Amino acid sequence: MTADITSSANPKIKRLVELRDRSARDRESVFIVEGRASIERAVAHQRPKELYYDPSLFAEPPFPADLELSVDPVALDRASYRGRSSGVIAVFDQFDLTLAKLEIGPDPLILVIEGIEKPGNLGAVLRTADAVGADGVIAVDPGTDPFNPNVIRASIGALFSVPLAVEDLETALRWLQDRSIRIVAADTEGKTPLWEANLTGPCALLVGSEHDGLTDRAKAAADLDVSIPMRGAADSLNSSVATAILAYEALRQRQA
Repeated sequence: MTADITSSANPKIKRLVELRDRSARDRESVFIVEGRASIERAVAHQRPKELYYDPSLFAEPPFPADLELSVDPVALDRASYRGRSSGVIAVFDQFDLTLAKLEIGPDPLILVIEGIEKPGNLGAVLRTADAVGADGVIAVDPGTDPFNPNVIRASIGALFSVPLAVEDLETALRWLQDRSIRIVAADTEGKTPLWEANLTGPCALLVGSEHDGLTDRAKAAADLDVSIPMRGAADSLNSSVATAILAYEALRQRQA
C-alpha cells in the first residue's frame, strides 16, 4: 500500500515538526498526541483534527479524525518529537483550562502546584491526581506549557481525564476561599508534620516549584502548613513526588 505522504520534506510533516514549539501550538491553538494508548484516552473526550499513521502497522486509520493520512514510517519518525514514532500521531484542538472547568463535589480534594517548571513533573502530578481520585489540578503561574508533549506522555493520558486549570495565584486563592476549601501548604519549615495534619474535608494541597518552593504570598494564604518528614541529607523533594506523598496521605485519611 502506497502511503499518502512518502517524504519527510512534505509540508504537513514539516508543520508537525514545527508544532513541537509552544509558539506554533498556541498560534494554531492545537497540540500533538503520540502513541495509541494516549490517543485512545484523548479520543474519549474529543475528536482529533488530524491523524497520521503508519500503514504498515494499521491497515486503516486506528481512530476517526477530520483528516486521516497514511505516512511512510521514515517520514512519521521525522514528525515524532522523540525521533521515533509508535505508528500514530494525532493533532487535537487545545481545550479550556480555566477554573470554570473544575466541577467539585461536596468533599473536594484539589492538587495545586505553584510555578511548576518541568513538563514531566506536571504530567506526573496529573497522573497522581487521577490515581487518588482528586477533583482537579490547578497549575498556578506555571513555567511550562500544559500541552507540551512530555506533559501528555508523563501523565499517561491523565491530562484528558483530570480537570486541569491554569491560573494566576491570586485568582486561584480567591476561587478556593470562595468555596471554603481549606488550603494546606507543603513547606520544609512547616509547623505540622504531615502525619499529624488533618487532610479530610474540602482541601487543596499546595506545593511549590522544583527550585524555589512556595512564594511568600502562597505560604501566607495557607490555612495549615505541613512538613514532610525527611531523615536523609536532602532538604527537599521533587515537586511531583511531594504532591504524591500529600495526596496519598489525604486519600488514606479519607478512606479511613
